[in-house]
Amino acid sequence: MRRGTRGRSILADVVLVTGASGFLGAAVAAVLRREGFRLRVLVRATSPRQNLDPADEIVTGDLTDRASLARAMAGVRHVFHVAADYRLWAPDPSVLFRVNVDGTRLVMEEALRAGVERVVYTSSVATLRLATGVVADETMPLDAADAIGAYKKSKVLGERVVEEMVAREKLPAVIVNPSTPIGPRDVKPTPTGRIIVEAASGRMPAFVDTGLNLAHVDDIAAGHLLALRRGEVGERYILGGENVYLRDMLIEIARRVGRRPPSIELPRRALFPLAWAAEGVAKLTGREPFVTADGLRLAKYRMFFDDAKARRDLGYTSRPWQDGIADALAWFRQAGMVG
Repeated sequence: MRRGTRGRSILADVVLVTGASGFLGAAVAAVLRREGFRLRVLVRATSPRQNLDPADEIVTGDLTDRASLARAMAGVRHVFHVAADYRLWAPDPSVLFRVNVDGTRLVMEEALRAGVERVVYTSSVATLRLATGVVADETMPLDAADAIGAYKKSKVLGERVVEEMVAREKLPAVIVNPSTPIGPRDVKPTPTGRIIVEAASGRMPAFVDTGLNLAHVDDIAAGHLLALRRGEVGERYILGGENVYLRDMLIEIARRVGRRPPSIELPRRALFPLAWAAEGVAKLTGREPFVTADGLRLAKYRMFFDDAKARRDLGYTSRPWQDGIADALAWFRQAGMVG
């Protein structure tokens, strides 16, 4: 019989996962399910259900609804708070703060109230400070005042909520900072998933000089379980993969779908008028624009990160980033998003 932390059997333990209907949350839930945990998932009434498993106990609720959080926490041993609003643009940016900051505070308060043994909080590398020519790590926290855009600022403030509750209220939380997940089950899709879809469909004729840290979503999910078992309360761990130039990512996508890769490199500044126009259209349609002003501001830096701490302290590993591209393309084809 599998044994959990502190030697207890985990087969009868209930674990709550928020965001299990989404991309990363679904991968985390799948890892936990394979390990024999009983899963309870908190999902909104409007959330897509294709990533959920019939065996899971579903609680319908919302991160900003304390009563539904209390119901979800009842009898739970561990909590994986994966849910977040990860849009780089929103018609009403205050929604991101309600979900990513206020919602995180409510989740942590209810976890304390329910006597949860361990919380794994999914933050983001967006909470780390970037600098030209520097590969960022956990020793480089970003000040909220310096964060570009509502998403980054909301994630910084959400992470600070967790840190303060660990220090003041002995919240038993471990923080993980995923980089850029790619792979299957990207239902919405995420901003990076949209890049893969657009590039595979031949709708990205040009690129800017930037870079990402790419990791298979299933490896990041496995890192969440490692954080539960081996992580230190109050510590943060980058869960990443390989640092990849955007141009190389687009070349790999084109190679796999049999298209000619984009060869035009555009200066970021030339794209700002397009981003402002796209955001104007988005305000009318409600559809998130593909190019945003905040996204271009972020692209000034190569978003490269060092996950050595997680590899050393948690035993974290990741597969080649090209495998994530391959699995993402296969899933997007099956879902009808790529021809």
